[in-house]
Formats: sequence, C-alpha cells, structure tokens
Amino acid sequence: MKRVAVVGASLAGVRAAQELRAQGYDGGVVLIGEEAHLPYDRPPLSKGFLAGTTSRAALELLDAGDLASLALDFRLGVRATSLDPAARRVHLSDGSSVHADGVVIATGGRARTLPGFEGAHSLRTIDDAVALRSALVPGVRVVIVGAGFIGAEVASTCRSLGLDVVVLEALSAPLAPVLGSELAAVCARLHAGHGTDLRCGVAVSGLVASAGRVTGVRLADDSVVPADVVVVGVGMTPATDWLAGSGLTVGNGVHTDAGLVTDLPQVVAIGDVARYHTDGVGRRHEHWTNASEQAPVAVGNLLSGRTERTYVPSGYVWSDQYTGTLQLAGHPRPDDVLTFVEGGPADASFVATYQRDGETVGVFALNNPKLFNRLRRQALRRPAAV
Repeated sequence: MKRVAVVGASLAGVRAAQELRAQGYDGGVVLIGEEAHLPYDRPPLSKGFLAGTTSRAALELLDAGDLASLALDFRLGVRATSLDPAARRVHLSDGSSVHADGVVIATGGRARTLPGFEGAHSLRTIDDAVALRSALVPGVRVVIVGAGFIGAEVASTCRSLGLDVVVLEALSAPLAPVLGSELAAVCARLHAGHGTDLRCGVAVSGLVASAGRVTGVRLADDSVVPADVVVVGVGMTPATDWLAGSGLTVGNGVHTDAGLVTDLPQVVAIGDVARYHTDGVGRRHEHWTNASEQAPVAVGNLLSGRTERTYVPSGYVWSDQYTGTLQLAGHPRPDDVLTFVEGGPADASFVATYQRDGETVGVFALNNPKLFNRLRRQALRRPAAV
C-alpha cells in the first residue's frame, strides 16, 4: 500500500492520518478536504468562537510540528466527486484525481435543512460560524429551530451576548429521546433559568421576510414568532452522494462491519459518516469522541487488509450550555431506570446513572466531572478492541 487517501479533512480525517503514522505507515497520505481551511476543531464554533472569545488560531488541529511529522499531501478546497475502486482512484471536483491503494472515508455530513427556511443560518463549518457571528449584533432577536446540543449551545452563546432568544422544539422536551423525560426537564430548566424562551411541541412551516429581510418564523398554526436572525439546528445528513456507483453500500451513512471496514477491504469509514454494524444492527454516532475512538481500529484494519479489530464505542458526549457542563457516557434508553447518585435534578450539580436489567448502562452528570469520570471508569469499563 503505497498511498492512502483520507477523504475528509476534519477531526476524523486528521485522527486517521495521525493513526496511520502512529501504526508505522510510511507511505504517502493524501488528505482531501472540501473546505479551503486547514483542519480545525468544530465544538468551539457554537461556543467560544461564536462568542468571539476563542481565536481562529485556537481551532487548529495541527501545529507546525504536526504538519512536518505527518508529511501530508493536502488537497483542500476540492470535493471528492466519485470513487473508482477498480482503478484505485478518487476523482475530485477540480477535474483531477488521486491514486490511492487504500481509502479512509471521513466526509462527515452537511447540516440538514428545512423546506421554507432558505436564508436561515446553519452551523456546521467555520464559514457558517463567521456568517452567524457577523449577524449577532446588539438588539437582534434570535430564533433557533431545534433544541439539540447545537441549538442549545447557540442559544447559550446568544444569551451571553445579551440577545433575546426563542428556541422552537418539535419534541415535548429537549433531548428527551436521548436522556429521558426527567433529565430532559433539567435541560429545559437550564434554558428557562438563563432567560431563553423555550417552546416545545412546536411545528414550524417557514420563514417570514419583508423587503428581503427576515422578520420571523411562521409556525404550523400560522402564528409568527418575530425574529431578525434564524438558526436551524436539526441535525446533519451524511455526505455519501459522491459514492454512487462505487459498489459500497450506503444509506444513512457508509455501511461497514464491526471493524469499520466497508464492502471493499481497502476502504474504511470513520466519524459521522460511518454506519457500523454489530449483531446485525447498524449504528452511527455524531460525536467528537466517536471520531477519535474509531481511527485506531479502522486504520489498523486497513493496513491489515482485513478486519482484525472491532470497534467498541464509549458513547461519551459533552455539551457546554449556559453555566453548565453536561456529560453523558454509555448507551442509555429513555425507558432505563434513572438513579441519582449525588445531588438531584433540581441541584446545580448532580450525577445520575441509567440501569437496565441490573446493570449500569449510562452515566450522566451536570457540573460534576470528578464523580462522573470515576463512575464512567468503574461502571462502563469497555472491553479492549478484539
């Protein structure tokens, strides 16, 4: 294997490139990225960078030493348009192509859009964050569609800037399918306690504009919520369109086995775009930690030419909202039994566990990282990759 193409220049792609070198690969590594920017970290985009307290330089994933030691061939500002496994080539949007004996698919996804919301802001890239930040001038009214992690973090940042914020959520409570009703109520209280107007069980139909300027969001009942800036945060769509005709199985991500290997042993997938199958069930995670954890397994299997290791996720995710840091580990379900280990749902700091069939399957904490990490290590100790 003389050259590996890593398609996707965000966290997952960078971790794959680093892991190739860490596992002794000394061949060529081409890192292909649709954005013109060098790889950067995304979590601060909705928080410090959007607020103006985190610099652009602080987002960089690779410093000068990393760039020198990794010896990457960057192809930035171009998009992969097709994969030709027989010819071992990745074709790019500028008309060029890259020969690759092995391919790591780390294309992530694109912010999901809503019909009728053309002209609203989304937040997936640094250019999105720059555009949104320029719109957050004093006095604007902000409406956010979606109360997931991104929506909640943007709301938190906007409130820190002194802006009026309304969050519209279709669910009965934010993050209820992930956290369950009791902890979802805690998230709702975080919004209310910091002056954000959270409205749940609300369906939206589109933007309202006048003279080319957004003036509000129309709801399904035909009422209008006034707004000067609208942000849509309703998840992402895996970037798999470029794989049509490649022979790979796609559908809500790139399908892989438990070792993140696709139908072709010389092609692996990691990060938000990877839909890995274990016990006949496909799973895809859109978390920062997931992208980092998958790289060693996928790269090891790519270099071996077969699946020798399987991926065991930690399920760890965190979110900074207002004055709180939320941490979750494991794979809980809303119907699991919730037990508060320290503090309670009304407290500013607490830790709770999720129980199923007598076993701890998840740990959640608000502003209590020490106990959270201890319980996470003790109760959710992961088996080593096989």
